[in-house]
Amino acid sequence: MRKFFTYLCFALALARPVSGEEQVTVFAAASLKTALDEIARVYDGDLVLSYAGSSALARQVQQGAPADVVFLANTDWMDVLDRDGLIAPDTRTELLGNRLVLAGPAGADPVEIGPGLDLPAMLGEGRLAMALVEAVPAGIYGKAALETLGLWEGVAPRVAQADNVRAALALVSLGQAPLGVVYATDAAADPAVDALGLFPEDSHPPIRYPVAAVEGRADVAAPFLAFLQTPEAAALFVAQGFAVLGD
Repeated sequence: MRKFFTYLCFALALARPVSGEEQVTVFAAASLKTALDEIARVYDGDLVLSYAGSSALARQVQQGAPADVVFLANTDWMDVLDRDGLIAPDTRTELLGNRLVLAGPAGADPVEIGPGLDLPAMLGEGRLAMALVEAVPAGIYGKAALETLGLWEGVAPRVAQADNVRAALALVSLGQAPLGVVYATDAAADPAVDALGLFPEDSHPPIRYPVAAVEGRADVAAPFLAFLQTPEAAALFVAQGFAVLGD
């Protein structure tokens, strides 16, 4: 038993971060994956990045999942966590903006998105890929935009809903859906997909990405949150198509 205890202590010591900073676990919206993977390569610290839809991440935090930072694609879900007392005070920042696009296979003809767009004809026999329209931000924004433009009723029965926006993008990328409603940054991240047109910004609520430390983890999260607001991080976000918001 003594040998086992000695081995266990040695193993736990090896598992601790070797840098001076504690490991930071970041729960991030799926649409941030490409940008945050790049940031993780240059950040001088130990990061664990966990990606999913914002609604799923918020519920995980509510259930006590061990996150230090939450970085969502929707202010409403961050508001929920804030009201529940799960966000560290004075750590929340609306950091990024994005645009909503109609995505199709690379090389497809561009379209002007407006009330007269014949989406059913464009879909043919296929489906419109979207993130969950009642829970995931990209799906919520997408449904709002289609409703504003009078296009929702014509395509609602033919929507293929995915758990998150990257899963919706994959349906288009793999040819399983001819079109999808995703963020501009998602379409730009996949060479098999093109953004065929931008949805008017006034057709849906503003797309904002809030980031904050989880309650009780502000000290651990502080170095990473500070890095996200540096010019170096801003350049990486802009390179992926995000808008970096001012204070």
